[in-house]
Amino acid sequence: MKTFEDKNAQLIGLSADSRPSLRAWAANMGGLRHPLLSDFWPHGAVAEAYGILNPNSGMCARSLFIIDPDGLVRYKELYQGALPDPDVILGELARLQG
Repeated sequence: MKTFEDKNAQLIGLSADSRPSLRAWAANMGGLRHPLLSDFWPHGAVAEAYGILNPNSGMCARSLFIIDPDGLVRYKELYQGALPDPDVILGELARLQG
């Protein structure tokens, strides 16, 4: 995560789960160094606005966004069964930062 901080980027997790669920999940993962935001109520409103909420399951699609300081989405990737490759994301971030 320090590599992202060195690029002046802030990592944030978002889930439609409640705050207690996110705290328990983070503890189960051994702790996380980035904040986890709960999109619990109104359920999934932020995820829906970003187009990543599955209305049937109420769950967010695994995805990654790069949002610039003006709040514009500059990069979006959806993941199914895989985790984001940090090197790919750092490359995209470098490209956007020029």
